[in-house]
Amino acid sequence: MSSGNHLAAPISLERFIDYGLWYQRAAVPDVDPRSVSSIEPRAGNFQVRLEDGSDFLASRVIIAGGISAFAARPAAFDHIPRALATHTSEAQDLSRFANKRVIVIGGGQSALESAALLHELGAEVEVLIRKPRVHWLGWKDRLRPLGPASHLLFSPTDVGPAGISRMVAAPDLLRKFPRTLRTRLRILSTRPAGARWLRDRLNGVRLSTRITVTSAFPVNGHIKLALSDNTTRRADHVILGTGYRVDVARYRFLGSGILQQLRTVDGFPVLGPALESSIPGLHFLGAPAAWSYGPLRLMEFALIPYLTMKRGF
Repeated sequence: MSSGNHLAAPISLERFIDYGLWYQRAAVPDVDPRSVSSIEPRAGNFQVRLEDGSDFLASRVIIAGGISAFAARPAAFDHIPRALATHTSEAQDLSRFANKRVIVIGGGQSALESAALLHELGAEVEVLIRKPRVHWLGWKDRLRPLGPASHLLFSPTDVGPAGISRMVAAPDLLRKFPRTLRTRLRILSTRPAGARWLRDRLNGVRLSTRITVTSAFPVNGHIKLALSDNTTRRADHVILGTGYRVDVARYRFLGSGILQQLRTVDGFPVLGPALESSIPGLHFLGAPAAWSYGPLRLMEFALIPYLTMKRGF
């Protein structure tokens, strides 16, 4: 490994950031830090405008905009101020919730890890999960003693459960499957789940399953929740680990001219070969590619560091 570092799980935030910066310096040293404010079609090209007002024409644009724009905030929290309820995608200092009462909503990694961190900071935490149980990851490690058999069940990408992992690791093949099967495989491969190493860290944290929030409202600087089991909760803050719903129209830099021409299904762009959209020269990577290419594309931003580390970081 060129830096002398070794891959270990779980990866700390500091090490992950260090890796990202190392990768950028090694692979893409020429980076323009200015943000893109708008992209519009212009005479067979694209007019790209930057935050400082400058613009230029590009014959091809590749969108790798991440998922933060797709953060899903349940309708019950539409009118709740962010001082009382925040999504896990929002940067925040959890230490301000030490010794506070915090409700975490969701059964995936971001919700469960937030609950563990809050618990370790001394907060009183309860996790509300709509599913009957938490789905824990880690079957690959448990099957590792089977040797070659485990490699038949899991691809190196680690996306998807046993068997399905191998299918979704071949997105070009997956695209030939019937749409209903592709949708089912995508849902199975990206359902909310928690890393097995979190279980011990959640000892002492109340996990309430089969519960959803029916309404939420502020009360004297706190937040009160009405739940589907006809009970209520009162807390100092709510953390929403409620996932993401892809809708490329939520990319603020995509102009109306792009959105009017872009063919989409349920917010996902319909992509052809080379992840090219219905607008020639416009490509989408990451989560927006999942409808056309499967869950491997949905997870690729997380997979790139993993796969590169395996090659010698």
